[in-house]
Amino acid sequence: MRVLRWAAITLLLSACGGEPQPFRVGLIAPLSGDLAETGRATVDAAQLAAKRINDAGSLRIGGQPTRLVLRVEDNHDSAEASVGAVLKLVNQERVAAIIGPQASRNAIPAAGAANDLSIPLLSPASTHPDTTRNRPWVFRVAYTDDFQGRAIARFARRELGLQRAAVLFDIASAYNRNLAAVFRHEFEALGGQLVAFESYTRDAPRVTAQLGRIRDSGAQALFLPNYYNEVPGQVRQARELGLNPVWLGSDSWATIPADQLTALEGAYFSAVYSPDSGDEQVRAFVDAYRAAYGRDPVDVAALTYDAVGLLAAAAGAADSAGPAAIRNALAKLDGYQGVTGTIAYTDSGDPVKSAVVLQVHAGGTRLRTRIEPGDQ
Repeated sequence: MRVLRWAAITLLLSACGGEPQPFRVGLIAPLSGDLAETGRATVDAAQLAAKRINDAGSLRIGGQPTRLVLRVEDNHDSAEASVGAVLKLVNQERVAAIIGPQASRNAIPAAGAANDLSIPLLSPASTHPDTTRNRPWVFRVAYTDDFQGRAIARFARRELGLQRAAVLFDIASAYNRNLAAVFRHEFEALGGQLVAFESYTRDAPRVTAQLGRIRDSGAQALFLPNYYNEVPGQVRQARELGLNPVWLGSDSWATIPADQLTALEGAYFSAVYSPDSGDEQVRAFVDAYRAAYGRDPVDVAALTYDAVGLLAAAAGAADSAGPAAIRNALAKLDGYQGVTGTIAYTDSGDPVKSAVVLQVHAGGTRLRTRIEPGDQ
């Protein structure tokens, strides 16, 4: 039923009524599978951004008023389906650009396919360096794993003064694996001790053996760079074993449902923005999202909202809605003011932007600190 509802939304958004030269944008999201909550936030945010742009009539390409049309594809949280979605969007839907996928394990192969087809792809949330590496047609909205892994390690050492840390991560996932390695390297480089470095595979229901070794290691903190649907269960298992360290997490934690955050009281995790920011643009976005959907926008929602805005800005600066013109205009954007911060692209397709560290408090989050690229 949920997939049918989103399909209906797609048809409504694409009903341009003969309007000239619509700007067709593909959107790849996990509408089914383990990351369905991420998919819902992705589509909701993209729909909200497209409505804002179209209602304002602000998109003009080559001097002509143009509607932004979304074409949504479900990738089922699958790498193979993500590549298939790229092929369908390009060959059948004739999109000029693609937004998504979100998870690095899906974005990396999808980005490779888009790059081979010379279609600009903008992943909102994929943080793994391989997503954009040597791919001139691929961009991201989020920071990279290298940046956030160093940021949370430095926060643990310098802000919290922690000496001994452990890591538990999914070795089969590029996102988890790379973040774990970056955190380990940075924490040790700053004089900390990595006393346990434990891995598991994605479908493992329990990780009690690994958590038992972490408990016995004397770790003061445990870094869990894992997907939001796994973290609450891992924390619950740890506490059953009497393990109560300082909990550290990555940006995927921002999608943990509010009713499960209470079990993580006091934990810290890196994020792309704070919904509680006093910034006027952030407040307007959060208020509009709450009014439309009755809940707060998580990181992937804010990143997707910015992705739609970035492509609209690039299209407005281009002289046509062709993929090459959109790609070149996107690469030249400098100082785009988004909900997740000011965005300017490097030659690699990675943005230069800050990170925030949020602390779980009273079933929600609060801003603990902001980390700028120059701080590292």
